[in-house]
Amino acid sequence: MYNPSKISQNKILPVTLALLILSPFALTAKVVEPIYKVTLDEAHIGDLEIDTKLLDSYGRLPDNIRSFYLDARAVFEADLQADFTDPKIIAAAKKHDILIMGGPMLGDLKSDGVTIWLRTAKDAVVKVKVIDPKTQKSLLYNAGTFVAGEEQRIVIEGLKANTHYDYSILIDGESTRSGHFTTAPAYYFDGEFRIAFGADFHKVGVHNPNLMREIVARDAHVMLMYGDSAVDDREELVNMHRADYQLRDVAKSWRDFAANIPVYTGWDDHDYFNNDLNGIPPGFTAQDVINVRAVWQENWVNPLANDGRVGINHSTRIGPVEIIMLDTRSLRENERRNEYGSFLGMEQQQWLLETLRKSTADFIIISSGTMWSDYMSNAKDTWGSWDIEAREEIFSLIEDEGIAGVLLICGDRHGARAFTIPRESGHEFYEFEVGSLGGVPGPKAMAEDTSNQLFGYTGAEIIAFGEFTFDTSKGDPEVTFRLIGEAGNIMEKIHLTRSQLTP
Repeated sequence: MYNPSKISQNKILPVTLALLILSPFALTAKVVEPIYKVTLDEAHIGDLEIDTKLLDSYGRLPDNIRSFYLDARAVFEADLQADFTDPKIIAAAKKHDILIMGGPMLGDLKSDGVTIWLRTAKDAVVKVKVIDPKTQKSLLYNAGTFVAGEEQRIVIEGLKANTHYDYSILIDGESTRSGHFTTAPAYYFDGEFRIAFGADFHKVGVHNPNLMREIVARDAHVMLMYGDSAVDDREELVNMHRADYQLRDVAKSWRDFAANIPVYTGWDDHDYFNNDLNGIPPGFTAQDVINVRAVWQENWVNPLANDGRVGINHSTRIGPVEIIMLDTRSLRENERRNEYGSFLGMEQQQWLLETLRKSTADFIIISSGTMWSDYMSNAKDTWGSWDIEAREEIFSLIEDEGIAGVLLICGDRHGARAFTIPRESGHEFYEFEVGSLGGVPGPKAMAEDTSNQLFGYTGAEIIAFGEFTFDTSKGDPEVTFRLIGEAGNIMEKIHLTRSQLTP
């Protein structure tokens, strides 16, 4: 359902008619239905039978890819210490004629390049050919010799800002997988560009080709994913974390997606340990947390920390937009719940405040795995049920220093909703909770008090992603939020100016 009471654009037209008028992207695409509908509860169990159904959920993969995954999964399940370099996994790749175990996955986009994550299945010389389609000029990057099963990050540099490029991966001279990307705009770019975002793919959504296709088709520069993305409830069993990442990496939908849009990621409870677990959960150890963080870092391509941080939080700049992605799970201090700094941990709290102070961006997106506001589910697992004082410090800093253009995004509560968070100063923060990438069941669509809610959809009725379109060419720069379904239909549209987002 949607709530038209807050946004004037939505008052005058029925939703179906408005969709046709508001955007040329409103035309819908044919949706491919799954062969197997794996439930979220089943995905959390993640045994061999369930994972095999996920593997085949949108059509059976080629036999060699399918057999390789099943062989690799068996190795992981049998050995807690198994990693992607295990000789039995490498032998399975050779047996089934697999050259690439994972990737290419794009990330860490810059105005002059991008980073490409790749895991080869054999020792090989890897090169990347990058082509400017307009000029047909090509560049060849020698990435060196890769070791079978080890993930590598190939840094592509020397490109032009805000320019579309095609690329292909060459392994021992053989052209293999390919894709495309658009470099980031310059910091002080005047014009339009997009950033897509969302959470709660879970293992079921990673195999959905419909949503992946629509995200790529809309030409966003990057995709922000900030929770429950590929691993489900594997706790300290890092071998099964790796098995879930291998399941992700053989999925055709994921391969097509990650090769064509740079991805930035954070985590939430299910891809950390298990439902609602934080910090060092009871029964686990500090080493378990270190091990799970290490596997996470192996399998994503976020900007690398160079400031001694221990969490997975990071920040980057995409043209005029600063992106700050928080670690709202592993640094929580359970023994200090309801005390200042217990939600982010003291060091991350100070890192966030300092990052905000230093930012010179026109807009700032801050992601949280769980909700900023306390409107839904009796504040279940939100900042307000953990650390009201630290959240107040963040909001007060933004107000006191007039930090411009702040947008809050979050997930965890499956579904899609948006809220305002009114302040005594008269300022309102805008929070976009898009936890609908996987279309899994969640709480009801609307809060008990809807006076600050802009729209709401419950998780079981929606598979959708969020999108911000920024226009910095205006005297008062603008951002337009859209909620977009898996058929490409525009479900919600909210237009904001930078001045509206600035105290």
